[in-house]
Parts: sequence; C-alpha cells; structure tokens
Amino acid sequence: MNPPPTRRPIPGRFQGKVALVTGGTSGIGQAIALELLREGATVAVTGLPADADEGRRAFAAAGFAPLLLAGDLADEAFCRQLVAAVLAQHGRLDCLVNNAFSFLAKGLDATRADFERSFNVGPFAFALLTQLAAEPMKRHGGGAIVNVSSISAWVAQPNRWTYNTAKGAVTQLTRCAALDLAPHRIRVNSVSPGWIWTREVDKAAGGDRDKYDPVWGQFHMLARMGHPVEIAGPVLFLLSDDASFITGTDLPVDGGYNGLGPEGLGQHTRIAGTQ
Repeated sequence: MNPPPTRRPIPGRFQGKVALVTGGTSGIGQAIALELLREGATVAVTGLPADADEGRRAFAAAGFAPLLLAGDLADEAFCRQLVAAVLAQHGRLDCLVNNAFSFLAKGLDATRADFERSFNVGPFAFALLTQLAAEPMKRHGGGAIVNVSSISAWVAQPNRWTYNTAKGAVTQLTRCAALDLAPHRIRVNSVSPGWIWTREVDKAAGGDRDKYDPVWGQFHMLARMGHPVEIAGPVLFLLSDDASFITGTDLPVDGGYNGLGPEGLGQHTRIAGTQ
C-alpha cells in the first residue's frame, strides 16, 4: 500500500488564530487539527467520550496538548458549551472545521431515528456551530469555515439513504451560509473526500490495507485510497488567506473519483480494432 505522504507545514501561517475542529480525536479531523497546530494555530477539538483518551495520547505523541472537549454533537447543549468553552479559554474563534459525522448507512430499512441521528450529528450540528462561531468571527473582522462533506453527497450509492442525504444537505448548507456570511467577511466552503483510510474504512478492510487499497483504489483515477493528511492540506488552504476569494464552493479531494466514467480505470476495456 502507498504510505501516507509527508506534508510540509507552512510555519506560522495560522499564528494568532484560534481554530475549532469537530471530530478531531481521530481520522481526518485529527489530521486537520495536527496540521493546524504545526502551522501555529491554537486549536480546540471535540470527540466522543470513548475516543477522548486515545485522542489526547495521539496529540501528546506529536508534542501538542490542544483543548479537548468530549461530547456528542447531536446534543445542542454540548454544541453551545463547546463554543463557549473555546471563547472562555482563548477569547476568539477564527476558524471552524465541521468534520464530526455519523457514518450511519441505511437504505430501505432506514428508520426515522436513523435519519434523525444522521442529520443531528451532521448538518444540524454544522449549522448550529456555524451560527455560534459566526458571532465571535464578526467581532474580530471575519473568519473561515470548512465543512467536511463527501463524494457521497454527489452520487448514488447502494443502501446509503441516510448518510448520502445528510452529506448532500451539507453541500447546500455550505452555499447558503457562505452567501449570508459574506457581508461579515466570513468565508464558508466544503471539501468532498473520496475513499480515505479512516478508522471505519480500516475496520471494513479487517485491517488489511495492502489487500484492499488496490481493490477500492480502482474507483479513483489515482488507483489508490487517500490518507487523512491529504484532506488536511486542502482544508488548511481553504481556511487560510491564500483562499481569500473562495467561498460557497466544494473542493473535491477524491483522487479523481467523481470524474471517473463507467469504464473505470480502463483495464478491462478495449476499443474495437485496436490491440
């Protein structure tokens, strides 16, 4: 399997900035939080209580100790406490990464409770945290928000009514929030990752990444799965002043997934009359 790429941080790019990353104790969220810390940001992260200790150990191993608040983003009170805690400790909030999501994939068998869980942890929490973060951002001259969406927001996949519908809502939330917050110099964008080696995907592969990387990689032009750090780089770009004229858009970070046609990588096709 292809090893994770080595990313070169841009020293001091986020110096003096305070960032909140939800779902930051593992996977894509943890990678984003670590890269923000390496570029000088003061970072707060959230995670489910069961993941808190593991998250602290991972940050400590990298030499960091961000503010870590454990709770469930489906709980509106926790969302409010979260932003209040960041402001109480750091006095401001410049960047928000809405990443935490419930990977609940159900189709014909989906219940109302399944949909509620998908939306409560996903777009409902994204919207509330955006509303709460917007107020301190306004007071300090603006800010940047990045929502982690998915390729699943753009395509049909089997047995994915709950997850894909919730991710699709994130895409529209991003556009609408960007429009309403633009007068306050707050930019809102999203990224749509392809298949990434996160904990859930690793679990589905039974831990055998060498076996499944080419199997699942065939759905991407780059013929491999992505790594969390490969999502972190584009997210940091959208949060930074380098993206000062970008808002209301989605950046696919999918190894060419959404651009791939039904022929796939072409290894099983041949044009008539050619060898």
